[in-house]
Amino acid sequence: MKLTGKLKLLAAAAVAAGVLASVVPQGPAYAQSKAVAKEQYFPVLVYRTGAYAPNGVPFANGYVDYLKLVNARGGINGVKLVFDECETGYATDRGVECYERMKGRNGGATVFQPLSTGITFALTDKAPGDKIPLITAGYGRADTQDGMVFKWNFPLTGTYWVAADILIQHLGKKEGGLDRLKGKKIALVYHDSPYGKEPIPLLEERSKMHGFELLQIPVTAPGVEQKSAWLQVRQARPDYVLLWGWGVMNSAALKEAQATGYPRDKMYGVWWAGAEPDVKDVGEGAKGYNALALQHGAEPNSKVAKDILRDVHGKGQGTGPKEEVGQVLYMRGLTAAMFAVEGVRRAQERYGKGKVMSAEQARWGYENLALDQKKLDGLGFAGVLRPISTSCADHMGSAWARIHTWDGAKWNFTSDWLQADDQIIKPMVKASAAKYAGEKKIAPRTVADCQA
Repeated sequence: MKLTGKLKLLAAAAVAAGVLASVVPQGPAYAQSKAVAKEQYFPVLVYRTGAYAPNGVPFANGYVDYLKLVNARGGINGVKLVFDECETGYATDRGVECYERMKGRNGGATVFQPLSTGITFALTDKAPGDKIPLITAGYGRADTQDGMVFKWNFPLTGTYWVAADILIQHLGKKEGGLDRLKGKKIALVYHDSPYGKEPIPLLEERSKMHGFELLQIPVTAPGVEQKSAWLQVRQARPDYVLLWGWGVMNSAALKEAQATGYPRDKMYGVWWAGAEPDVKDVGEGAKGYNALALQHGAEPNSKVAKDILRDVHGKGQGTGPKEEVGQVLYMRGLTAAMFAVEGVRRAQERYGKGKVMSAEQARWGYENLALDQKKLDGLGFAGVLRPISTSCADHMGSAWARIHTWDGAKWNFTSDWLQADDQIIKPMVKASAAKYAGEKKIAPRTVADCQA
């Protein structure tokens, strides 16, 4: 049946309405309309539904609350922030759909933060053509630290190679030296996805160096059923278990460890397996469990958390329950939003204070971050983060972390600051980035390009 002109218009309107319905407005007093001058657009990819929602929700709440806090403080040198959400459900295809819908809206997206290694892999191929930066703080591809190849990716504060390296260093210290790891068994119980597989190359390299046996035990997503995995743990009796889980997989792993009698104090999670949702349902059964902290832990007493309680929740504008402000994943979302904002602020120093920055200009800001301790303290992050400084060659900016341990009721820091070993990681990053560049026929950047 042929459509008349009027019917065609109605059909097109219906399609457009369906697209917009999947994007939830979150900006204060913000309608689905074209962005006006003095508004910087930050699309927010979230997963508030599905198996990963218990972990995705507090991150999203922290992210959005920080954007609201910046607006409450007057924006970025007077430039107000507008933002909306798109639900990915942690699915790569839905994440790509959200990206495509949002990238050109409201004057153009400033930056995307996928909060998914799978989505990151997919968008890494798209971002250069669209000239939109990606911030993947603590996740994504480890080789994207190399800014000479990955111009648009920013794995700020750490990658999974950093996480794996620090964990092995920590276990070596516990044993009295890395040489004491020889003959030990270390099991990696991991989410069978790009995320869970990311640390394997680094762990294999450390295994060759120190002579420990690496057992690789995949868990099918979402990770509710793990009996076969923990049967392997019980049979192999590893000296340590590294948990690379997310969402329900983490609490399920702790419950299985308890059921099989594996000591929780011999378990070490990556920084996405060390938050309140991972342990609260296990309670005392998780006591002694350790996890890496992506610099910060639970920070309810930080100045930035108190500012949000006063200036956002105190005005009835909080995104979630105020009780979660300062919890681990809330702080993770909050710091991720801070990186997004401070990159724009840095870009304004070059391209015009008080002006709206394009995605390309914001990319320069992320590549030239200079968050020293004085700046961090001024933003309310004293005791939360260490200085972060990026460059054309280094898009990560910092490689520090700490261990925190669950005491049955709360997380407590139980290690000093630990730094990943550049002598091991940098050659791996360079080799992997060069391989990617060869496969994708990408010409690495030159010194002249960096200075442009």
